[in-house]
Amino acid sequence: MSRQDLARLIESARNMVVFTGAGISTESGIPDFRSPGGVWSQMKPIYFQDFVASEEKRRESWTRAFTGRAGWTGREPNAGHHAVAKLVEQGRVSAVITQNVDNLHQASGVPDDKVIELHGNASYATCLACGLRHELPQLKHEFETTGDIPTCYECGELVKTATISFGQPMPELQMRRATAATLSCDLFLVLGSSLVVYPAAEFPLLAKRRGAALAIVNREPTDQDEAADLVVHDEIGPTLSEVVLGDS
Repeated sequence: MSRQDLARLIESARNMVVFTGAGISTESGIPDFRSPGGVWSQMKPIYFQDFVASEEKRRESWTRAFTGRAGWTGREPNAGHHAVAKLVEQGRVSAVITQNVDNLHQASGVPDDKVIELHGNASYATCLACGLRHELPQLKHEFETTGDIPTCYECGELVKTATISFGQPMPELQMRRATAATLSCDLFLVLGSSLVVYPAAEFPLLAKRRGAALAIVNREPTDQDEAADLVVHDEIGPTLSEVVLGDS
């Protein structure tokens, strides 16, 4: 399928949902998780249960966060992010469901209430008990000054980056929002996801079963290519720049 086919599909849609995975952010220099050379090939994930139970694991987790070792923050949105933001601005996209934790959709101009983060956000932290938001620069300063592992300013309980770790329950509110958006869309556009991580990978199939068109833009084949109405194996930034922004 061609970029022109994708352009026609987007033009005919009245209520799109965009679903993004690591592939849209690798073009900003953010490493993915699972491919050779990805994050988890260089360091083992810290499971949620271990973070809660072990002071050593909490210290390791915060050291990773403050040194930027995982590389999930500090990058700029690329052409793919800006094209998605343009579709939102045009009123074509009701929700951006993302598996990414890099905050780049918001940085590109997508309003917070349009972004549904299934795996959380690495740009800030939250208290595991009361939910209070904590900003990383302040936590980093205190960690580097005192060596103390961050705790909540309000209740004194454990604080963790606002990402969803292995073993941590999926966020119920975000899952409900994603389900509702998926059920109401007429075009479900996947950008840069291998569609192997569940339950997130259920959403494209749910949209398809409810009668929406399914389009996938990803460099490599996915397990859901055969179910899709349109598949484009190409870079996301250049593809969407041509399709949405009119760049060639």
